[in-house]
Amino acid sequence: MISQEDIFQIGSKKEFEKITLKVFRHQYDNNLVYQQFCNFLKKDKNNVKSLTEIPFLPIQFFKSHTVLSSSEPIQQTFTSSGTTGMQTSKHLVTDVSWYEMSYRLGFSEFYGNIEDYCVLALLPSYLERDGSSLIYMVEDLIQSSNHEDSGFYLNNYDELISKLIELDNSGQNVILIGVTYALLDLIEKQKFQLKNTIIMETGGMKGKRKEMIREELHTLLCNGFGVSKIHSEYGMTELLSQAYSLGDGVFECPQWMQVLIRDTEDALTYVSEGKTGGINVIDLANINSCSFIATQDLGKKHPNHSFEVLGRFDNSDIRGCNLMVV
Repeated sequence: MISQEDIFQIGSKKEFEKITLKVFRHQYDNNLVYQQFCNFLKKDKNNVKSLTEIPFLPIQFFKSHTVLSSSEPIQQTFTSSGTTGMQTSKHLVTDVSWYEMSYRLGFSEFYGNIEDYCVLALLPSYLERDGSSLIYMVEDLIQSSNHEDSGFYLNNYDELISKLIELDNSGQNVILIGVTYALLDLIEKQKFQLKNTIIMETGGMKGKRKEMIREELHTLLCNGFGVSKIHSEYGMTELLSQAYSLGDGVFECPQWMQVLIRDTEDALTYVSEGKTGGINVIDLANINSCSFIATQDLGKKHPNHSFEVLGRFDNSDIRGCNLMVV
């Protein structure tokens, strides 16, 4: 049995590979959909000996199939956003404590103690629907901050502007987590000069504005909020872990998550650092669903496992977090 301690206390590259192969064998045995996909590629638990030999399940399977590696009852169903009539992804979670452990430890790794911050969330598109994993995470971060002013904002921009200025001027450390279009709406109403606030965009115009390249977007946000860097979160319904960028669009993963870049012409091979390809994600927190996801995002990898998100494959659904257009 693979425990949370096994996953969340990984301390080395060798240990990551060992646990990852163990998770692969577990999911091959217990996830019928994944097993059938592996068999189709003539891969099984006996002939996969390294990370690059592991088959990555196309993310679209979360729309059309039940992706489960556990027979336990479903505790939580996370769903992706989508326009009317669009088929959405469903991530069935049998033990939500894996998600809670993942985002709490992940946040702490990059930002320290949540109680050091007041957490403000501007996530209107997510608040207006059920089943958002992002709302689940942010709601918990808000409560864990134990700050009386932490909370969600829907369309009450004037109230948020006043609160943000008041908190920042008082010297309080603030994290403002916002969906991209709403952050742009906010700085059109008010220009800021923030000294103690981190702006974290979660991506997504949600059809409200035209898509923009990251450099253009971050320049606008930096100027509007008066900050030198824009932070970003890379996550999606189908993953129980998040990567974070502390600026310049370069993301880093927690120890139990890793990104590989596949060739756009041959999905079973990988490109070298600095070259653009499709993003494959190993997320070991997905122990009870599938830890090996071939996303529809395009990116490139840097040394030390950091990566950039450059856009999406053509004809992909515009949905999820941090979906920029090249």
